[in-house]
Amino acid sequence: MSQTLLAPKVKVNQKWQLWINGKFEDGASERTLFSPATGKELCKVSEASREQVEKAIKAARKAFDEGPWPKLTAAERAQFLFKLADKIDEKASELAELETINGGKPLRESQYDIADSANCFRYYAGLITKPSGQAVNVPAPSFSTVVREPIGVCGQIVPWNYPLLMAAWKLAPALAAGNTCVLKPSEYTPLTAVYLAKILEELELPQGVVNIVLGDGPTAGQPIAHSNLVDKVAFTGSVKTGKAVAQAALGNLKKVTLELGGKSPMVVFSDFDVDTAVDYALFAIFCNAGQVCSAGSRFIVEESIYDTFVSKFVARAKKIRVGPGLDSETEMGPLVSETQMKRVLEYIQIGQKEGAKLELGGEQLKGGKYGEGYFVNPTIFSNVKPNMRIVQEEIFGPVAVVQKFKGESEAIKLANDTPYGLAGAVFTSDVTRAYNVIKAIKAGITWINGYHNTYVECPWGGYKQSGWGRELGTFGLDAYTEIKQINLNLDPQPIGWFE
Repeated sequence: MSQTLLAPKVKVNQKWQLWINGKFEDGASERTLFSPATGKELCKVSEASREQVEKAIKAARKAFDEGPWPKLTAAERAQFLFKLADKIDEKASELAELETINGGKPLRESQYDIADSANCFRYYAGLITKPSGQAVNVPAPSFSTVVREPIGVCGQIVPWNYPLLMAAWKLAPALAAGNTCVLKPSEYTPLTAVYLAKILEELELPQGVVNIVLGDGPTAGQPIAHSNLVDKVAFTGSVKTGKAVAQAALGNLKKVTLELGGKSPMVVFSDFDVDTAVDYALFAIFCNAGQVCSAGSRFIVEESIYDTFVSKFVARAKKIRVGPGLDSETEMGPLVSETQMKRVLEYIQIGQKEGAKLELGGEQLKGGKYGEGYFVNPTIFSNVKPNMRIVQEEIFGPVAVVQKFKGESEAIKLANDTPYGLAGAVFTSDVTRAYNVIKAIKAGITWINGYHNTYVECPWGGYKQSGWGRELGTFGLDAYTEIKQINLNLDPQPIGWFE
């Protein structure tokens, strides 16, 4: 592969600070970030102390209770969000480069993510001005309405795999509804969140409406989930951490939205074109190096085409061009961190010890263009059993397992045989079978003859241990509102209930 590395337009080695109450400030400590593509030091970022996180929460509380943002009309908030979307588009090249440099993904993926982030703000800017609530027909002389109001202070903890997009998914509906926010990006990929703060400052967002604190979970995330001044917490990440967030939120019974892990199935029937199914399978698992909560990581293939599918899947996966994200020919980048790389390699060893057949990959790529980066080549296991850890547990890397089934009922059983229920897909030319199987799969995000297409207009979330609640669509806006009934007596007269 030719090394056509792009020259970044954005300077990474600059000051990356917290943004609290409309002002940038240094954190109590610093963290060194490392480039996923090289393994070398990338830059240093400030990290908040617990006291600084509490300061950010108090700023958001004051901004909600006393500030102008919740009192603005829907049209005024929408106008701001439209301007924010335009500014993200204007800065798209810098933001995309930051995503790639910080997180490792190919630049073409980052460019899609930034465009989607802007579109998310535009969607909620448009949605908030549309009619909502209800007028209820009750006996005269009463008149009753149901309205939606902002919840209050929203704590938002986002992961490292889609840093700006996940922030947009949470900030856009929260701000549209009139809430104030404390956002904690991942400690691994905080750069685009700080860049976003600079945009918000430029647009003169009122003080305290959005606060961005950097740091790890115990120091920066736990205080957000625990604080009695926070009215809602939204978290995207692992099941283990999600349970801890939910437990911390019990103190004041704050509203909780959790988008957690997945071990999503892609069921392939023999009546579907194998080459097309393989093409979608590659996209399902190797997009963003498998670091996608909804990744198709289990391929459940009908017995009569199983060997053909595996053979073609391996042959195509071998051709994937792995390399640095800024290389124009790269199709799959590195994993986000050394920690994540070691986790993925450990799971590959576990799969081999469990007796699965390693058809492809399973190695760290080193030297040459890979340097000391966190690269793992596309990995495929066959001859797996349902109880194997590589089948049951989320790996979050470029590791696929291919299972075999004989009939429709077995396919459904295998598809549902994990603790997760985030996403799933079925590939078949029989539309009746497609609908029956997709209805039977216990997952919140599903596709028929497709994978990974995501729309801001549609709800995002899962069944079982894949989380609570939904993001995106009208459901995402509803999740940032409280429901209130208002009863008006149009003709108040003495009741005479008591003499």
